[in-house]
Amino acid sequence: MSQFASDVAFTPAVKAIQTEKGSRTGYAKMEERSGWQTTVTPELTAFLSELDMFYLGTSNAEGQPYVQYRGGAPGFLKVIDEKTLGFADFGGNRQYITLGNLSGNSKAFIFLMDYANSRRIKLWGTARVVEDDPDLIQQLQDPEYPGRVERAVLFSVEAWDVNCPQHIHKRFSQAMVAPIIEKLQGQISELQAKLAEYEQDEPS
Repeated sequence: MSQFASDVAFTPAVKAIQTEKGSRTGYAKMEERSGWQTTVTPELTAFLSELDMFYLGTSNAEGQPYVQYRGGAPGFLKVIDEKTLGFADFGGNRQYITLGNLSGNSKAFIFLMDYANSRRIKLWGTARVVEDDPDLIQQLQDPEYPGRVERAVLFSVEAWDVNCPQHIHKRFSQAMVAPIIEKLQGQISELQAKLAEYEQDEPS
């Protein structure tokens, strides 16, 4: 049985490497002092409300890992309760690798990345696919998002941790950039109009 929430990631093999590389003492103090979060906090809820994508990691029964990009409207990864997140599963390329993996191995991982603000959060837990539950799908879907919902996926949180912002290259979504571009285009149009007036008034 695990002693600390971070044991979901800090296995004996990982701790041995931490000891070899000199970081185990610091992480041991973290474990004794506070450790990783195990429930959905207001901080995590606020973080989720702004994100329009995340990465979902699963592995098959043989342990072969697979990572899938998931996208939707901002906040589409929703809080169901203090231990559960959920999202609507949209139609895609019909490979069903994630669904197949979860049918044989429920362990899952969610990587939350906020490129614009250099923030990332890692969540460990288990996931399950929910078919034919209209009420749950209605709770999770965004009627204004064009994706076709096929099913729901629920993620049970075991532990999560805020990762350091080091080495994160900033990326900005279209929704963030569009108003700035529109403003610049307006300024360019105004300047072009003024230049045209100046050229008309200029004596030949």
